[in-house]
Amino acid sequence: MGIEWELHSARPTRKGPSRNTLLRGSYEHGEALSRVLGTLDRHGSGTLGRVEPYGDTLFNEQEARAARREVAALLQECTDHHQEAALLDLAELLEACAAAPGSYVWFMGD
Repeated sequence: MGIEWELHSARPTRKGPSRNTLLRGSYEHGEALSRVLGTLDRHGSGTLGRVEPYGDTLFNEQEARAARREVAALLQECTDHHQEAALLDLAELLEACAAAPGSYVWFMGD
């Protein structure tokens, strides 16, 4: 199981030209991100805990900003360099989303 994530300039659609809004994607850290996010309380107050491991989840720029703060705490709990690389890549993408009004991060669960 893995989670891929993409940065889009506007809300992506499941049907149609979502590739027209694609700015950047991350497809190599899915397994490691799944392991990290699997440790979170899915019913807690955190933003990253809402990422659906088996479905799609969208974050707008405000949610990306909140999730970015959570990544910093998760980095302290990494158990291997794969998890750290996944979180650093995610942090960069969340930062870009937070700085671009109207953008979205699309998490695609396996």
